[in-house]
Amino acid sequence: MTTSENKDAGLLEQRYGSAQQKPKNIIWTPAVETILAHKSVRTFLPDNLPEGALETMVAAAQSASNSSALNQWSVVAVSDPSLKQHIADTVARTVPTDRISWIEEAPILLLWVADLSRGAEITRGKGGEPVVLDYLDSFLMASIDATLAAQNAAIAAESIGLGIVYLGVMRNAAKELAEIFNLPAHSFVTFGMAVGCPDASRTSAIRPRPAQPVVLHHNKYQQGRYKQFLQNYEVVCETFRSQQNMRPKTWQDAVYESATSMDYMGGREELRETVQMRGFKLK
Repeated sequence: MTTSENKDAGLLEQRYGSAQQKPKNIIWTPAVETILAHKSVRTFLPDNLPEGALETMVAAAQSASNSSALNQWSVVAVSDPSLKQHIADTVARTVPTDRISWIEEAPILLLWVADLSRGAEITRGKGGEPVVLDYLDSFLMASIDATLAAQNAAIAAESIGLGIVYLGVMRNAAKELAEIFNLPAHSFVTFGMAVGCPDASRTSAIRPRPAQPVVLHHNKYQQGRYKQFLQNYEVVCETFRSQQNMRPKTWQDAVYESATSMDYMGGREELRETVQMRGFKLK
């Protein structure tokens, strides 16, 4: 086996774990290797981003597919330390912790905004009323486009040696963030992304995913098939959590907690009201 083949096999081992079946016919390219090597990074060096890194990420984000080429997203790059700390403190109040260190450590925080404000303003400027923006699909469309853009940016960042972690916790404080950044109507922060140079001495490993038959269906949805793969996935998850010094918890318990504990929401149970206040009527 060549060095390249060893590397690729190692990535699959980390992505699926030794107890699970792995796909045997991956078409390996540099882009695929970057994607399969993804891991959430929550420990950063104090270094600034390399010159041009932010522009590269945004160019990659703008190269993502977007609905009808309407460009219904924006991104706010937060690099001011005091402002970043203010955001970290604001969000930390919504979760059971005093501080969120990865927001504080990362040299830049990106806030990905579902943004229909430009479309609303252009429409009114042309004498019309943006009635279509009142409907749920418009809100969903802008949120999806922001997500596609962010994922492209994440891949670009990782391809140049940076690390990222997504921050859904930003929705816990969606109302506060809209006020802090003076967001216009018809826009809201969908999630954040901390970006920086990973601290290799503290960086976690690739988190394993379930075997492909859990999520891959051919021609029709095969309900319940995932159950036959759970045992092996639980073995892989237990190994990962042990190696990362995480408290013992099964994957199924994590799913259960996320579906039954309102503590998991962290304020997001009020999100519909906040989004509607932002101008999304969600008809």
